[in-house]
Amino acid sequence: MISPDEAALPIQDQHELAIESDDDTDISSEDSDDERMHFEFRLDPIEDIYDEYNLKEEEDILPKLASNVEEVGILPKPAGNVEEVGILPKLASDVEEEGTLPEPASNVKGEGTLPEPASIVKEEDLLPEPAGKKARYFSWKTECEEDTTPPPLRFVPSRDPGVQLRAEDNHTPLSLFKLFFSLDTVETLCRNTNKHAARNIARGAKYRWVDVRAAEFYKFIGLIFYMGMIQMKNITDYWRKCNIFSVPFPSEMISRDRYRTIFWNVSMSDPDEDRENDAKKGTPLYDKLFRVKPLMETIQNVSMTFYHPRRNLSVDERMVASRSNVMRQYMKDKPTKWGFKLFVLADSSNGYTINFSIYTGKTRFSDGRGLSYNAVMSLIKKKYFGSGYHIYMDNFYTSTRLFKALHAVKFGACGTYRDSRRDFPHSNINALTKRSPRGAMRWIREGPFVYVKWMDTREVCVCSSIHAAYAGDTVDRRVKDRQGSWSKQAVPCPKPVMEYNKYMGGVDLSDQLIQYYTSQHKTARWYKKLFLHFLDMAATNAYILHKELLQSMHKKSISHKQFMEELTAELCGVSLTFLPPKAPVQKAGETCMPVCGIDLGTDGNRSSDGRRGCVYCRLHGKQTKTQWKCSACSVYLCLQQGRNCFVAWHEDGKRSVEDV
Repeated sequence: MISPDEAALPIQDQHELAIESDDDTDISSEDSDDERMHFEFRLDPIEDIYDEYNLKEEEDILPKLASNVEEVGILPKPAGNVEEVGILPKLASDVEEEGTLPEPASNVKGEGTLPEPASIVKEEDLLPEPAGKKARYFSWKTECEEDTTPPPLRFVPSRDPGVQLRAEDNHTPLSLFKLFFSLDTVETLCRNTNKHAARNIARGAKYRWVDVRAAEFYKFIGLIFYMGMIQMKNITDYWRKCNIFSVPFPSEMISRDRYRTIFWNVSMSDPDEDRENDAKKGTPLYDKLFRVKPLMETIQNVSMTFYHPRRNLSVDERMVASRSNVMRQYMKDKPTKWGFKLFVLADSSNGYTINFSIYTGKTRFSDGRGLSYNAVMSLIKKKYFGSGYHIYMDNFYTSTRLFKALHAVKFGACGTYRDSRRDFPHSNINALTKRSPRGAMRWIREGPFVYVKWMDTREVCVCSSIHAAYAGDTVDRRVKDRQGSWSKQAVPCPKPVMEYNKYMGGVDLSDQLIQYYTSQHKTARWYKKLFLHFLDMAATNAYILHKELLQSMHKKSISHKQFMEELTAELCGVSLTFLPPKAPVQKAGETCMPVCGIDLGTDGNRSSDGRRGCVYCRLHGKQTKTQWKCSACSVYLCLQQGRNCFVAWHEDGKRSVEDV
């Protein structure tokens, strides 16, 4: 079946692409409810309480949770996990059906109980207390009450943080990039690509094919980066001739058809093994990532081998844009809303991608711990890191279960959380309200964990196993007074919020660096999107290694743009200041005469020896060779029946070779 991207290609190209690949459509069933909750509402079914609420309108989820707290006075608890004391009221919707609301308690002494109005659930209807758990009595504390900082975790990395290379050695952009795309890796890519092309030709593909070698494949990668630096709408525009928007460099490196045939046949896995894996579709043994796994694992291993992160890390999602039906996910809050979803662990200090995993969809939550828990723990390699690291995350990942697991392996954690999550304090005693002033805060400590609520433009909830609730920090906010004028005002800010804002942006910084000079463009096959992303990730990590090495020697690094330009030139095997040789200046009195450029006095020369490219033909988008040159201008020009470039060149005013 021809995809929309393929339909824009010529008929011959569509035929070749149809032959090129197996069926890459997703044959699995529709998304489960758990999948829909995660990707439409960004909820984790294991951790979030959502089954008691009407989720048809996704924008009403959080407002409903807030309204339940205000109207009833206490947040309803999920079945089997009642940790608050007191009477569990019905949901607001149930109360409205009966036509009455519970009256507020006037005699609450702090014991956590409410009198029993007629509309409140009877004692026999209460959810049972989990076995072995005691009821938790919570009362929110204010910033005026002192909190004790938990004992600091001893930072014991398994290696010295930083680049694991000798700074004294000469590390060029190409040598750093080849850490990720080594000669062995590229030779494997060439071998798989040649196999894939041979299979397509055997099945009837009409294009010519010559086996690609490592040197040519590096040039191919260099052109991909060149296209990321100089972006055009269509790939064929890079080989356009006789146009003011033409660019001469790609045609100097490789022909258009050769570039396209290599890209059509790029394969990261063995085609023979692909067929064996494809035969397992619809069974638990089928691996959706089989086509990308060899290169993906190489990038993962190299990223962790040559760099050891500093103490503060961040976890977040990354989207790789794709319109494919295979593993495509939707995230409404991301700039790239449709595509492949990656869970990424990055160094907060520089954006270096330490580890990542690709979400394949249809997660069954078989271990009962939830996607958010498994996503983080799969990225943490205890033997690689050591102990004492601090991990920052957003409210999709933060859960008591995850924080306890990280604390058990001596990893600190800090992240925003949702009030709807299980096992978080849901007390209404001394809690913030909508009328609380900006800068007001409340906190509760349970062992090493502190739960903080802070009123900014809206309520912010943060959990931390690293920080104290409040350390006297303030932030500047613009405040409007009664006269309508704005002024800056310092408001108190909890320590976990300050540190979260400081260290959470590691993955966002990595995404930003990747997007500056991304090589992404339209492709006909889903796995090629990930191939291009692996190139971007390798180039970005190589640039960060370059910066870290020079900073360790107290030297100034080149810019990201300069790094990518030098890397592109080195991959293509040319100088960054590449210029064709200038034609020598004609001396006074010299006459332009066609002379043979071949040394006729040497015996055994073939007729093709000594031929050079005609500069006039090159100027007009042709590639021809000739043995004739101008004696005065010293440039090679065609001189034959039907094509007299010698005369045309001189009639145009003896243009320099620089103009070619």
